[in-house]
Amino acid sequence: MTLCTPARTPNRPRVQRPHSPPERPRRFRVAGVDLSASIAVFLIALPLSLGIALATGAPLQSGLVAAAVGGLVAGRFGGSPLQVSGPAAGLTVVTAELIQLYGWRTTCAITVLAGLAQLGLSVLRVARSALAVSPAIVHGMLGGIGVTIALAQLHIVLGSTPQSSAVDNFLGLPAQLAHLHPAALGISALTVVVLLCWPRLPGRVGELLRKVPAALVAVAGATAVATLAGLAVPRVDLPSWSSHALPGLPEGPVLGIAAGVLTITLVTSVQSLLSAVAVDKLVAARPDGGLGIPRTALDRELAGQGAANVVSGALGGLPVAGVAVRSVANVSAGAVSRASTMLHGLWIVLAALLLVPVLDLIPLPALAALVMVVGIQMISITHIRTVTRHREVVVYVVTLTGVVLVGILEGVALGIAVAIAVAMHRLARTRITREERDGRQLLHVRGQLTFLAVPRLSRALHQLPRGSDVVVELDGSFMDHAAYEALSDWTAGHLAHGGTVETTGPSGKRIAESTPSDVAAHACCRPWTPWHNHQCGEQPAERPDEAAEPPRATGLRLASGIGQFQRNTAPLVRDELARLAREGQTPSQLFLTCADSRLVTSMITSSGPGDLFTVRNVGNLVPLPGEESGDDSVAAAIEYAVEVLRVESITVCGHSGCGAMQALLNAGPDDPPTPLRRWLRHGRPSLERMASSRHAWARISGRLPADAVEQLCLTNVVQQLEHLRAYEPVARRLAEGTLSLHGVYFHVGEAQAYLLSGTDEVHSYDDVFTQVMPTEPRETARVP
Repeated sequence: MTLCTPARTPNRPRVQRPHSPPERPRRFRVAGVDLSASIAVFLIALPLSLGIALATGAPLQSGLVAAAVGGLVAGRFGGSPLQVSGPAAGLTVVTAELIQLYGWRTTCAITVLAGLAQLGLSVLRVARSALAVSPAIVHGMLGGIGVTIALAQLHIVLGSTPQSSAVDNFLGLPAQLAHLHPAALGISALTVVVLLCWPRLPGRVGELLRKVPAALVAVAGATAVATLAGLAVPRVDLPSWSSHALPGLPEGPVLGIAAGVLTITLVTSVQSLLSAVAVDKLVAARPDGGLGIPRTALDRELAGQGAANVVSGALGGLPVAGVAVRSVANVSAGAVSRASTMLHGLWIVLAALLLVPVLDLIPLPALAALVMVVGIQMISITHIRTVTRHREVVVYVVTLTGVVLVGILEGVALGIAVAIAVAMHRLARTRITREERDGRQLLHVRGQLTFLAVPRLSRALHQLPRGSDVVVELDGSFMDHAAYEALSDWTAGHLAHGGTVETTGPSGKRIAESTPSDVAAHACCRPWTPWHNHQCGEQPAERPDEAAEPPRATGLRLASGIGQFQRNTAPLVRDELARLAREGQTPSQLFLTCADSRLVTSMITSSGPGDLFTVRNVGNLVPLPGEESGDDSVAAAIEYAVEVLRVESITVCGHSGCGAMQALLNAGPDDPPTPLRRWLRHGRPSLERMASSRHAWARISGRLPADAVEQLCLTNVVQQLEHLRAYEPVARRLAEGTLSLHGVYFHVGEAQAYLLSGTDEVHSYDDVFTQVMPTEPRETARVP
């Protein structure tokens, strides 16, 4: 959901949010780079669409229909502005099999049903779940599809027709090689040579020529040679649009059709979403960092792909998915909006209507050679190196082999099973060795410590002599609760018998060290221990009436706390504070949060001295410019942080159980104008936003808030971020791309922080707070 700018009064300057499209565009504007990019993509998409249609055995016009729909429908409604959709090589095998089993009209109906399934999945907001699939499985699936495509098209290249399966195509190659068709082979060879050599043309002339897509040059060159030489090769035959086949009611076994719908839904969704993520990375790698181009909204992209498949299937087109080759060309050509994608679809429509005589001259072997090269390129050496480096080559090979020999769904299922087995093997493979060095017992634990390794860990620990000095070296990135409890219980028992225990990481750095004296001295002096839980050297109250302390107790605790700082913390931070005193403060963030006593900013953010420029007030409010009524403290802090300190980001942090939000909800029109009531008027826009039907309720980690107070706390974070944009220094830095805004919600009871999705430089809010997951444990803790 894109946030609307807050309502403004005549006295308030209007600040247009940077990097966002106009709220109500009045006419369709096309940038020059979008126009040129659309032509470049069109020149690539035209021959590829025909080639993919040929490879599937579908009517050739269906490829043009899918390309046009992918550009116009997916380009308009999808969540990735620069991704180009159309018929994809990854769908060739699936579509070809469906056509052979059920016919073309039923295949179109299956495409429509798959599109409806994608629309349903987008409503359920499961798009990000597709990214959880192991890359080795995805690359193996695409590699297996590439092998299948290459084997099938090789038969057309050699002058024959492909068989129904990859195995049959492979077994039929010897007989086909004995009966070559010289003309078809020559045209195919010319196409392949041009495809491979065109991108490598040297010199300045070559640089100019390379701007013309290699696919277009290869197919056009093969067409010219075949026409001028009068070669007898099969050519494209586009029938009249009046006889174009449209979908019919599905005919066939229900389970078979359901499997087809599931396969197309799976392949198109995963391919489109992964391609969209790759497009985001390409855009971010531009020299300008993709300034002004929104990042992909994955659920919207899934909905756009679903709508495109519904329309394509209804018009007799192939299934549609995001295509990496065309998307890369679009980004490389400098496109800046979805206008380039939509225009490329328009050019496809015009070509299909006006260039039929030219398209009918294209030799089919040239298109087959083009698709064969694309299939071979789907087996990426880079991907193989990546999965090998991550020790997942077995998953890749099993998935690829399964797709080639059995089918896509079966191959992916095999890949998932092997990936789970590999993960379980890694979790269960824990090596525990013991040695004695310099009178100390060394226990080396290599691998992940899970409940599966607890019996061996416990056995090894209890074999260590009582009262000995022990070093436990943990060489792994994960320890589950069962292993932690086993290690902690043994450590406590070993210390009780007079021994010592030192736990280190793989580099030998100490993680923790406990001795009996430490346990006695610091049983309650843990970091961030609240005063009312801090009773070192004190006798706890035995009766409730003894809990009341004399008035000077708080002052004594303050003095005691300062003393603890001087003794324990000051020696550790003195050098860092001395450096800051010499160099001055250079914080990276302005952190604006509530004055609530339970929010310890340095604890929540694991930050240290000099990291945060912190502003605290009741309700973490940001008054709009001109409404401060004499209190400019927040505006002054924003100006100083943005203009003088040049912070890189501003964070608004709300929290659960906020008393200010509770007071705002309970406020009545007749309440006396106390200082608190006057201050809380800056939170009324948050109340209005929560009550507005134009804004969906904010969600927290996929769920609705527990009550109205939590909903207002969440909404208030989003609203205060909008108020920040009304400040001229903030708006200017955002436009320059040197400042970003973030929203955080801290649930006090859960000790869990949530990050507002979409609060980066793109400024496209979803009002969804996602859980910040813990990272791997560090060997040394930073002193706050």
